[in-house]
Parts: sequence; C-alpha cells; structure tokens
Amino acid sequence: MSEISFDDFLKVDIRVGTVIDAQPFPEARRPAIKLWVDFGDEIGVKKTSAQITKYYSPEKLIGTQVAGVVNFPPRQIGPFMSEVLCLGFSDGTADNGIVLIRPEQKVPNGERLL
Repeated sequence: MSEISFDDFLKVDIRVGTVIDAQPFPEARRPAIKLWVDFGDEIGVKKTSAQITKYYSPEKLIGTQVAGVVNFPPRQIGPFMSEVLCLGFSDGTADNGIVLIRPEQKVPNGERLL
C-alpha cells in the first residue's frame, strides 16, 4: 500500500456517535443491521447499514458509541440509503465477522478522531 500524507488522512472525517436506533435489515443481500447514529449537533443523526450480525444484535447496540466516516457520499443499499460508514475490523475468520471500533470511554458525540 502506498504512503499518504497527513493532509490526505485529514480528508477522512472520522467521528464518534451514539447508536439511537437499530433494526434488523432482512432485505440486505448479506445479514446486516440498520443503525441510526447521533453524531452531535454539528452533524446530526445519520443512518447506515452494517454487516455486524455475528457479534451484535440490534437491541444491544442502542446506547453504544461507534466510530464512523461521515464525509462519504450516501450509498443506496437495497431499499435503504446509507449515509455513514461505521468502522470495524474483521475477526480473521472465514465468515469475516466484524468487530466495531468503539471508544474505551464515553466521549462527546461528534468528536473527531485525531
């Protein structure tokens, strides 16, 4: 992978937000959950579809904080418009379970990754 400059990194706007609603997404091609994430007053509530069903259920996600890229253009996923990309790592297994990136301690919604 080629190197990037710090200015290139700063173009990716990664913020923290709190999941305020989460619902199953049975219409998705692969198992997914629809999330509504509050990124604070400046950005507001954004929605996304996340393929995170191996480790997470909708009811357990509500109230948790997640990291997301908030400056990608919206993307249509089936009947749902995704507005943000929640970030996570593959667990390295054959079915690529995703483990979300979350702050160790609660931080204000909308804080930017530095």
